[in-house]
Amino acid sequence: MSVYEHMFRRVLYPAYESGLRRRRTLAWLADYERDQWLAPEQILALQWERLQRLLQHCEQHVPWYRRRWRELGIAAADIRSLDDYARLPVLGKDEIREHFDEFKADGWHDRLLYKATGGSTGQPMRFGYTRESNERRTAVMWRGYDWAGARMGRRTLFVWGGAVGRPHPLHQLKERLYQAAFARRMLNSFHMTDANLGEYADAIDAYRPEVIVGYVGPLVRLAQWLLEQQRRVAQPVSVLGAAEALHDFQRELIERAFGCPAYNTYGCREVMLIASECEQRHGLHVNADHLVVELHGAAAAGASGEVLLTDLSNYGMPLLRYANGDMATASAETCPCGRGLPLLAHVDGRKLDAIRTPDGHLLPGEFFPHMLKDVPGLRRFQLVQRRLDRLELALVCDDRFDDASMAYIRHELAKVVGDSVALDCRIVDDIPLTPSGKLRVTVSALAAPPA
Repeated sequence: MSVYEHMFRRVLYPAYESGLRRRRTLAWLADYERDQWLAPEQILALQWERLQRLLQHCEQHVPWYRRRWRELGIAAADIRSLDDYARLPVLGKDEIREHFDEFKADGWHDRLLYKATGGSTGQPMRFGYTRESNERRTAVMWRGYDWAGARMGRRTLFVWGGAVGRPHPLHQLKERLYQAAFARRMLNSFHMTDANLGEYADAIDAYRPEVIVGYVGPLVRLAQWLLEQQRRVAQPVSVLGAAEALHDFQRELIERAFGCPAYNTYGCREVMLIASECEQRHGLHVNADHLVVELHGAAAAGASGEVLLTDLSNYGMPLLRYANGDMATASAETCPCGRGLPLLAHVDGRKLDAIRTPDGHLLPGEFFPHMLKDVPGLRRFQLVQRRLDRLELALVCDDRFDDASMAYIRHELAKVVGDSVALDCRIVDDIPLTPSGKLRVTVSALAAPPA
């Protein structure tokens, strides 16, 4: 542990988080670090106790559940097990958007924090959460990242999506200072092209990070380039993949290129970190002491199911059995690490295709959910590439979508790909799902590029 990392963990971060910001993140982290070593049945009992409290709260204080459960003849007292809980209706994005205010708990309307997400399913949505749930999410993130060696205060380089639009210079300065304090360096993956991959390698050598965190697609492309060029960069302790499933062949490429273990993580903006690999990399540990994660429709052991999420600490806008649009497969095995948290074998969703341009630009599929999440009136979208010089964007909109929304989309895309690619936008009534029930956000119908 470096001197700065020790100082950050013991002095700077507690002074900032617990002192200046008056947040309980570190207290929650201590609790979660203790709870992870409980036996599986103890974690299930803890999860069930927290879920029961949340159900009672929803029945008493959340208008949507009060009304809907009364219509269905459901009472919180009737839900006596997770099997009973699994009979409650699945909650989708459309329902949340249409009844947004009804999901806010009594007395919480003016105290909620908000985020927006486009997610990997292409359905932008706004959601509210409480200060405590945000602190707990941050604590769970630190716990999961720590398993892969990404400890707080450790020199970390992010190959991540940059800001969309034009942030104010003061905001940019504050962001740089904040990241510097956390010993982080940010590289914008949306600017990655075939021609500038060397600059990303140079940045790694200049910063010499102990950990690299990034979108899987850009990490794999950079790893391929490093191997092709026989270029060695400063070797980190670990690489963490995010935003897409990390497949075995991709893991092998990353590990050969960077000379260290690669770890898979799984999360979404609605709840942050859902599951992540520990040092054993025997599957992804589900944060079952913080969330209820169900795999709806998984017909048998080893089958893929629809991910349903319940944040056990978000009392301000509780979303019970929320379908985030992803698919995953559970594991029946026990991890050798000794943690009692259950395992996912793998995440099956989020297979976003990268978009290519005539001048060698490689734009990760994550760019489009990132760019489109805040466009007013946009309900769903899908981008298809059949030619190098043309993109087809299908949009499902409501009456808030206007000419300014369309102009914003064209402007932000042009900033990244220039005028080498034409954008054909069509407003449609619906977008068909894949046979597995997924909406693919970005679809590349191009032949694979030459090796």
